[in-house]
Amino acid sequence: MGNQHLLKNVHREITPLAAEDSFLVFDRLKKDFDFPIHFHPEYELNFIMNGKGVRRVVGDHLEEIDDIELVLLGPNLVHGWEIHNCKHDKIHEITIQFHDDLFDKKLLSRTIFKPFRDLFSKANHGILFSKKITEECMPRIIQLSKTTNIDSFLDLSSILNDLANSRNQRLLSTNISQLNDFENSKKIKKVYEYIQENFDRKITLSEIAELVNMSVVSFNRFIKKRTGKTFIEYINDTRISYAARWLIETDLSIGEIGYKCGFNNMANFNRVFKKVKGITPSTYRAEFIGIKRVL
Repeated sequence: MGNQHLLKNVHREITPLAAEDSFLVFDRLKKDFDFPIHFHPEYELNFIMNGKGVRRVVGDHLEEIDDIELVLLGPNLVHGWEIHNCKHDKIHEITIQFHDDLFDKKLLSRTIFKPFRDLFSKANHGILFSKKITEECMPRIIQLSKTTNIDSFLDLSSILNDLANSRNQRLLSTNISQLNDFENSKKIKKVYEYIQENFDRKITLSEIAELVNMSVVSFNRFIKKRTGKTFIEYINDTRISYAARWLIETDLSIGEIGYKCGFNNMANFNRVFKKVKGITPSTYRAEFIGIKRVL
């Protein structure tokens, strides 16, 4: 399968990282990579063990990975992993996502943060770290989902510092993301914020079109052009991102979570969840070892 074919239908992921969060840690064992090639405005540090034969896509770069790897991805950089030639049925994946302003520009302008500044700049291409530094950081990455509050932020900062100063880093994509203006539209931001506040109830197309002073027909064209999705798909992605989060960080029943996300029909919730995530809510919950949300 060629790279162009893989990138033909790129998915804009709405992550379950809320505005007040610092970062999220997803830690799970899996048999397959079921999420499509995608991008999102958050940074992502992705660790994979037992993944020999998995195929990694980052921007215009495509290759089969080794048994263990660690990759840092910048905002809106297209990426994804596919099972490809991997035979292992217990792939250990730890994904850390954090806001692009967790370390803001003023902080990064300080002299001592130059390694971070350089690291984040290179991350726009995607960085593959050496096996040596990956193995050295592995225990701390695994431990990260078990620490709490400020300790976890300090641990993440320490890991990023060691990665920034490590040798034999390899940039993956020749080109950087062409999607960096995705969030720059004021109308898209207004729509996004409104949906974030109201996704738990029915939002009509006319209601949201009126919010941005557009006709329903014009808004339909606008949202499709800006996100690659229909309005219904866009709002359902938001609902499912919250559902995924609550499935792994709360003990609420699947029915309660579906209702809390704005689905009044369980069959519809299950159908939409499977369409977005590739698996049912119950399977998704069972797959995860744990998740840590830092406030």
